Amino acid sequence: MDSQSQVIDTPRQKRAGGFSWYRALSGTERRTLWSCKAGYALDAMDTQFLSFVIPTLVATWGISLRDAGLIGTATLLSSALGGWLAGILADRFGRVRTLQITVLWFAVFTLLCGLAQTFQQLLVFRTLMGLGFGGEWTAGAVLMGEIIRAKDRGKAVGLVQAGWAIGWGASALVYALMFTLLPAALAWRALFVVGVLPALFVVMIRRFVAEPEIFKAQRRHTDGQPQPVRFLEIFSPRLLSTTLRASLLTTGAMGGYYAITTWLPTVLNQEHHLTVLGTSGYLASVIIGSYIGYLISAALCDRIGRKKNFILFAAGSMIIVLAYTRIPVSDSVMLLLGFPLGFFASGIFSGMGAFLTELFPTSVRGSGQGFSYNAGRAIGALFPFLTGAVSKTMPIGHAVGLFAATAYGVLIVAALTLPETCGKELHVA
Repeated sequence: MDSQSQVIDTPRQKRAGGFSWYRALSGTERRTLWSCKAGYALDAMDTQFLSFVIPTLVATWGISLRDAGLIGTATLLSSALGGWLAGILADRFGRVRTLQITVLWFAVFTLLCGLAQTFQQLLVFRTLMGLGFGGEWTAGAVLMGEIIRAKDRGKAVGLVQAGWAIGWGASALVYALMFTLLPAALAWRALFVVGVLPALFVVMIRRFVAEPEIFKAQRRHTDGQPQPVRFLEIFSPRLLSTTLRASLLTTGAMGGYYAITTWLPTVLNQEHHLTVLGTSGYLASVIIGSYIGYLISAALCDRIGRKKNFILFAAGSMIIVLAYTRIPVSDSVMLLLGFPLGFFASGIFSGMGAFLTELFPTSVRGSGQGFSYNAGRAIGALFPFLTGAVSKTMPIGHAVGLFAATAYGVLIVAALTLPETCGKELHVA
């Protein structure tokens, strides 16, 4: 007989208040939430370091922008592979153990990036680091999605997702500190060396975070034995349609985000001759907008449903792209537009973890969630390349608008065809 997780509301939970749901969490749930949020923030910090050191690498090693771009692309593609593998491992060995492995993995290879002596070494280390970067999101998202009650799953998983903006901001601060205290030739190495700090975080995960009850129940259902890898089950007739539509959803979100964030600085510099993108004020505006977007989206996806929330933020992202690429604006207006850019383009990801958790059964949840999210990441990574290719026949601003609108259109179509899962209880398969 199937087992179903049960939720009993407390009086405190029933009282009005934006964070009443958080006060109702158990100590275990709170520790898991903050552990996953911290892990994702550290993941983001290590990942964002590369974008800050590219100019120094170009000047110090004499590499080309093409070489620098190759490092970024290799990291992105390997992160997609890492996410798929982490999902399989999470179903086989557990969510927490997989989270520990992925955090330790990306921390160690970030450190090795700081010790690289050649471009080839840096490319290899960064590519291997990407495996852990992609895997950490999958393991953490599945863990959070299973451990939090159904009615608050979107808010909790979205709060964890907001850790990305914190890590992004932290990477900018550490960059500024290192390049202020050290010469550039040493500062970029010190930046990556700082990236080993997440390895210490594994100790906290090991001590304070336990496997979700639904995963333990699944193990009891199978006599406590790890089951053979069932990755291909997500392509069975029962789940194939869900897997493909979920992958289209994430492709739309990733493709739109990558097209905007990769090429928007070029659009504003070449077509509008704006300089505000080089200021810390603009970066702060985007990062703050991102964090608030994550939080608002997290609350809305539990209130109005997953599908409506995706469509709302996709439409908002389309409008922002139009404003950036088609409307003449000044530096001061562009600074203000940084906030809604971060708000909509980042906030759209807040409901992903909860939604994908609810779409797949417990026995293959890691595999399904890992594949769907990272298939979107891999396909979405093509959008910046395609945008650049099409820009040979049209203005780059029009190309960005075309591909971003196409991506978000794909997301909306996928959202409309998928079932609404808001409030869904998780079962043992």
